Amino acid sequence: MLKKELLIGVDLGGTNVRAGAFTPGGELITANETPIDAALGPAAGLKTIEKLINQVILASGQEAAAIGIGSTGPIDRVRGLINNPYTLPGWDHVDILSPLRARYGVQVAFENDADAAALGEVWMGAGRGVSRVFMLTIGTGVGAAYIVDGAIYRGLYGEHPEGGHIPVDPLGPACYCGGNGCLESLISGPAIAERAVRLASEHSRGYLGGKLNDPQGIDAATVFAGARQGDADCLSLVHEVAATLARGLASIFMLLLPDRVLLTGGVTRSFDLFEPTFRSSLAKYNVIIPASRVDVRLAGLGQRAGIYGAARAAQQLLE
Repeated sequence: MLKKELLIGVDLGGTNVRAGAFTPGGELITANETPIDAALGPAAGLKTIEKLINQVILASGQEAAAIGIGSTGPIDRVRGLINNPYTLPGWDHVDILSPLRARYGVQVAFENDADAAALGEVWMGAGRGVSRVFMLTIGTGVGAAYIVDGAIYRGLYGEHPEGGHIPVDPLGPACYCGGNGCLESLISGPAIAERAVRLASEHSRGYLGGKLNDPQGIDAATVFAGARQGDADCLSLVHEVAATLARGLASIFMLLLPDRVLLTGGVTRSFDLFEPTFRSSLAKYNVIIPASRVDVRLAGLGQRAGIYGAARAAQQLLE
């Protein structure tokens, strides 16, 4: 009889779904991913998820002890519902837990994807062995999670911190959260791209000006590429993003006093470009709270952080 100790971690995003099979010690045995094709609806999506879970269970040669799901939000983790018609079209009030519990006969953990990724980093990544870890994901949006003594911090109604919506500039651009100048509206990939298009239109020169024939093609990666070539507008925008990130994190430092901050997401792939300005800007806040003692570094698990964290959430159900 197969030993039932396998931990399954699933990371459900708007584009792809990933699954991994882990040992109780956190060793990844096998992993796979596939497009979720969310527009086909939740019933088809659930079949895709089950197929992926079956594949990693079969490849591991063991039986599942528990399953964890980290999902793009909004979600209702208590009731096990996905409420996300934004990046998962048609997935509103979708019960994802009941079908998986019935199908596999095990407990199923359900977490926001940002929380799951941070939990994964604390379990087996760049947050390992650290008591208080705050993680900021800077990509299409800006997500945040806080892990304290190995557990996900839960606030009012069990919600997780929305670090991406910390007000940074009251005169800044409007955000869908209802505020102006929050961190996400200033340093996310789309925010950087929007600022770049404005700069290109204003100046019609340099690296960005040369891209005006296709403004839809200007994104954050365009800005970082231009900065690497020494373009003045791109470099200025990179420095602006770095200083804004420092201001946002200073608020987090003052309030939460984390031991370590992990940065991840597509924008952070160019961290080497804005790190000097970021570090020097952050040093300005090194007075009341010694910001220099907070260890800020890049996360370590990359795109697999979500499946690691989902598996760890599943394991915590068994503890």
